[in-house]
Amino acid sequence: MQRMKDAAAEFFESPIEKKIKYAMPSGGLEGYGHAPVDWSDRVNLTIYPTRFRQLQFWPEELKDIIEAYSSEIRRVGEQLISSVSLLLGLEEDVLLGLHKELCKGLRANYYPPCNAPENVIGLSSHCDIRTLIVGMQDDTATGTQIRYKGGWIPIKTIPGALLINVGDVIEIWSNGRYKSVEHRVLTNKNKRRITFVSFLYPRDDAEIGPFEHLIDDENPKMYKEITYGEYFGHVRDKKLAGKTHVRATKINEF
Repeated sequence: MQRMKDAAAEFFESPIEKKIKYAMPSGGLEGYGHAPVDWSDRVNLTIYPTRFRQLQFWPEELKDIIEAYSSEIRRVGEQLISSVSLLLGLEEDVLLGLHKELCKGLRANYYPPCNAPENVIGLSSHCDIRTLIVGMQDDTATGTQIRYKGGWIPIKTIPGALLINVGDVIEIWSNGRYKSVEHRVLTNKNKRRITFVSFLYPRDDAEIGPFEHLIDDENPKMYKEITYGEYFGHVRDKKLAGKTHVRATKINEF
């Protein structure tokens, strides 16, 4: 984990001429670039399945550590998804099986110091459209907040810990028993901040919809069936906006 932080810091703080070699093309989803409306730079990469990797966007000095870090994060993610499967009253391997093939993306975020943090958001409020999100926070600066009871609660950094977010896919599968976590990132006036977000999600043709045993008279069906590819296609070009995306799959919203 520390090697990943050190290597990413070296990359993000290198001259722009070096970083631009890995620039995200117009309309693309991978490579180095800037968030359109947020105060951050980022590197987006597909990690698994390996056949989908676009290695031309992997910074040369990060390749080995990305491989090692991502392998461990996938192991942790598989264990977490298996545990959620049991919590939902299913066999341990059911949720992993429904993914058809566990996919994983990685985003490294760089938030430079901001002279007016009260006026600038590092990352806009949103919920993640994936199954689970495994985050590694910066040990030296805070910034992530979660929505709770109408307010924003800061997440305290715990050195050596990983931050786990429930995504929209689990909210839909669980018929709302587990909610995807609305969150945002603030900027910092004095310190730069680097974070890492690993996205775990199903294959595009995987079906997502509430499990029948979680539906009854007291807990009516809340979400329609949809493939993950359809869901991703629906939201990929829309701006981040709280829980707007998952609400669009609710039956009573149509």
